Amino acid sequence: MWERIYRMLVKEFIQVLRDPRMKAMIFVMPVVQLIMFGYAVTTDVDHIRTAVYDLDRSPESRALIERFTASGYFTVVARPGDAETLGKLLDKGEVTIGIQIDSGFADDLSSGRQAVIQSVVDGTDSNTGTVAIDYAQRITTEFARTRSAVPADVAQIAQPQAPPVELRSRAWFNPDLKSRNYNVPGVIAVIVLLFSLLLTSMAVVREREIGTMEQLMVTPIRPIELILGKTLPFVLISYIDVLLVTVVGVLWFHIPIQGSFWLLLFGAGLYLMSTIGVGLFISTISRTQQQALMTSFFFYLPAILLSGFMFPISNMPEPAQWVTYLNPLRYFLVVIRGIFLKGSGLDILWPQFLALTVLGVVLLTLSSLRFQKRMA
Repeated sequence: MWERIYRMLVKEFIQVLRDPRMKAMIFVMPVVQLIMFGYAVTTDVDHIRTAVYDLDRSPESRALIERFTASGYFTVVARPGDAETLGKLLDKGEVTIGIQIDSGFADDLSSGRQAVIQSVVDGTDSNTGTVAIDYAQRITTEFARTRSAVPADVAQIAQPQAPPVELRSRAWFNPDLKSRNYNVPGVIAVIVLLFSLLLTSMAVVREREIGTMEQLMVTPIRPIELILGKTLPFVLISYIDVLLVTVVGVLWFHIPIQGSFWLLLFGAGLYLMSTIGVGLFISTISRTQQQALMTSFFFYLPAILLSGFMFPISNMPEPAQWVTYLNPLRYFLVVIRGIFLKGSGLDILWPQFLALTVLGVVLLTLSSLRFQKRMA
């Protein structure tokens, strides 16, 4: 009995390890993923993209802004000249928090009156928004503590219980900062990625594995017709998945759709161009369904972690941030969350639509050319 078991073990090891691609997937991919995830996966929230609208332009207001930047939690990337520009920066997702210091800030501090500053947070990412508000409150409190010393005659008039500086914060797009409103649209994008990727990569390989691909090749059907015949059903199935999970998100989880549903479907179509292109490419480099499945998950897990779905892209190392530009999920997350929570239109989301179009055309073209080459 033990001899038979030993022979079976030897046979299985030989069968698995004789393929160089399988050895690479077993031994190389886990190391690559560990290195990638070890650097990219972080729950720390720092270098929050910040816009400062300073109407006071006094030494005191500059000192407060310096407190924000010196903390390491906030990075000032814009200094808008009016409130409308500040709102547009939040709409486009270019900043996470906007800080407005009204005129008279320094005079209020010097006279013992309570000085008020305002912060507006992009609440679509409830976790980052909550952390940003907490950081801003702590920095403002510390600044107020250092500025609490006022002349004695003024201190008798001023209300002692009122802090010298008060931060008034509000969250846009997700006022209650519910994590569900942020996560559910992202889960929709992830589910669509998984199903479209697996369906495309596994189905084409299955044809080759059971021997029916050779039968199709001897028929009069042209390569482009075969490619469309194999991919279009998955496009339709994926669209059904989009509709299904969207309905569940809206009716079951009560996630509001503030924007155009038709624009969402259009964006989903561009997104599917990329995901199906990746699936088709995986099918051309895989010989068995097992290889296709493992390769699909090798793409799937990094695509999620390097998309901003779980961790802010701005917190990742710069090399990892450059890699995210090749990830279609990165762009579709902005689209679906923008349409669901912000009501964003094409005037705001056109950079993401353009990126999805370019990625989709390139991936489909490369995959189709390689697929035709394998058929030749």
